[in-house]
Amino acid sequence: MTEKLDTLWYTRCPVPTGLGIAIQQGWLEDAFRAQGTSLSSLLESSDFSKRESHFSHTVRNSVRHGGNIPAISARARGRDTRVIGLSWADETQLILASPESGITSVRDLKGRRFGLPNWKNVEIDFSRAQAVRGLENTLRLEGLEVSDVEIVDQDIDTHYSEGQAETIGGTLAWNGRSTSRARANNLELIALLRGEVDAIFLKGAHGAQVAHQFGLTTVIDTGVHPDPLVRANNGTPRTLAVDGHLIDHHFDAAVTIVEQVLRAEAWAQAHPSEVRRYLARETNSSEYWVSIAYGEDAQKRLKTDLAEQSVAAIQDFTDFLHRWNFIPQSFDVRDWIDARPLEAAQALPIAV
Repeated sequence: MTEKLDTLWYTRCPVPTGLGIAIQQGWLEDAFRAQGTSLSSLLESSDFSKRESHFSHTVRNSVRHGGNIPAISARARGRDTRVIGLSWADETQLILASPESGITSVRDLKGRRFGLPNWKNVEIDFSRAQAVRGLENTLRLEGLEVSDVEIVDQDIDTHYSEGQAETIGGTLAWNGRSTSRARANNLELIALLRGEVDAIFLKGAHGAQVAHQFGLTTVIDTGVHPDPLVRANNGTPRTLAVDGHLIDHHFDAAVTIVEQVLRAEAWAQAHPSEVRRYLARETNSSEYWVSIAYGEDAQKRLKTDLAEQSVAAIQDFTDFLHRWNFIPQSFDVRDWIDARPLEAAQALPIAV
């Protein structure tokens, strides 16, 4: 059943996504304007509860494309969400050590201090979860476990949704409280530079840039490991998710979302230079660090589908999150996936 949709709420993470490009190009807005629907950004809302929906998926008639941990968490907590696409864009996933620590290999991590962020006032600590995942996958490559290192928590009392975002020159930026937010997002790095811990986990363009800027030792980059389950983490794969109400009452809107994501990804294949510029804005980084973190062929990695590798990785990661008590229960991700919007969008001609 399809009813008229007044407003579509959208949000995406500062990472490579087809939705991000579709938004920057203005295609998503144009497509919904033609249907009499307006677009509103969750992260740019002045309402805390709407901004929080970026992490908790509580706002009706909303779409989110980005890291999978908040989407998995919302589903595990009983919220009616549906995955309508998965995108796998490999990225750097770095275990970094201070040069002074003498750590140069994974085995050197045994018995050393590892800094982990510990957000106290959030429903799901995705930052900690992705770091634990990177650490566990790293250690297991050498027959070690997380219990073989000393965890040093970096407690953070603020909230992810503190402060309102705004779009400046195509880049999503945070307003006046950005200084405290930036500090919170880098607390484990600060601890590493102070010598309070020996190693940390960072990923993406930010991680690659920080490693170079501070002359840190890259112990391993699991983002290039040949086993996809070793690479599977918050960003691999990323979820394109909507709430159940949107699917049940505005199915055509869900199809339009996927259609514009596929359009953006098809356009990207023939425009590598433009894609690097778009991704630099999305990640608030430079084209150089985008190329380092996501590859010089980053445009080829923008592909949303429901590939078996992605489904298996999401299941494995969901089980990991439950095993580590980040979510209250695991679930069958196949029951979470609704392939109908993707199938309908794939049947439409792509206008690039």
